[in-house]
Amino acid sequence: MTDREPPAWLWLKERLARLRQSTTPGRAGAEPARVVRIAVVTDSAAALPAEWVKAFVADGRLAVVPMPVMVGEEIYGEGEDDITQTLALALAAGSSVKTSRPSPGQFEQAYLAARDRGFEAVVSIHISAGLSGTADAARLAAQRVSIPVEVIDSRTVGMAQGMGVQSALVAAADGRSAAEVRHFAEERLGRTKVYFYVPSLEQLRRGGRIGTAASWLGTMLSIKPILAVADGKIVPLEKVRSAAKAVARLEEIVAADVNSRPPGQSRLAVHHFGNLAEAERLAARLGEGCPDCPPAQISTLPAVLAAHAGLGVLAVVVGESSTPGAATLLGDSAKAATDPANTMRSKP
Repeated sequence: MTDREPPAWLWLKERLARLRQSTTPGRAGAEPARVVRIAVVTDSAAALPAEWVKAFVADGRLAVVPMPVMVGEEIYGEGEDDITQTLALALAAGSSVKTSRPSPGQFEQAYLAARDRGFEAVVSIHISAGLSGTADAARLAAQRVSIPVEVIDSRTVGMAQGMGVQSALVAAADGRSAAEVRHFAEERLGRTKVYFYVPSLEQLRRGGRIGTAASWLGTMLSIKPILAVADGKIVPLEKVRSAAKAVARLEEIVAADVNSRPPGQSRLAVHHFGNLAEAERLAARLGEGCPDCPPAQISTLPAVLAAHAGLGVLAVVVGESSTPGAATLLGDSAKAATDPANTMRSKP
């Protein structure tokens, strides 16, 4: 985790603290607050930090459905089982590793739990449909429950998906409708990018996630690929001749992306699997090259993604702030700019 949190999450924590205070029986002088009526559901591919998730699942406003990973004959649930070490050993040994989508029943349980806690609707945000059938499972579950559910195909993975989830929570905490929460989350998701380096394409090839990068196979003995997630699928960006040059080029690509965005608005996250020290060095260099960004969040890639990316992966997510006041929730930005009710409220 970073030592400095983005302003949106500081606002969100303060906002939720005020909401809890205002609904505490006998609490004198508590600030009146709109009750949050929209719950957010996602899957473990969102790579949300465990300690961050704990702050929001306790009162039901967030649920993270685990995605199953099969190592050999054993099935593990992301977030339910500690599978990092087991998966790392299996990948190193070249053992069979497979992943699957959660069942519709798991999503149904999450939606019903939100209903039973008094929420009026759910916004459900999931790993790209181009990489998993998870969103389809969520849609099947949504048809079975009485509570309205908005299902979003994030068209991305990792903390890029996670940033959309966090943005949805910000909008929900601001008292927005399900349609507005969905709009804001989709707008933030559309502005996230995922760039990554893998020492080998073998795991991606085995899992059928390699897409157009398959054409690079057969020439990969001395090539280190830089890839991206675009239009919901994994696509090749560049071929580099060494690991050191690939990581250096990854830094350049990220810096160029950050510099193309409004100053001070970018957020970074760095994922790794089995190479924490390398990820920390990368994050430090990104901090030097992108001084206007908060320190990059560093986290282990979720097992459901690491199973396909393999050991030694380095991924960088570039997104933008969800700070209240920094972006409008409604499509008509001109109207929202002149109507305070249509913008996220900022704390002085």
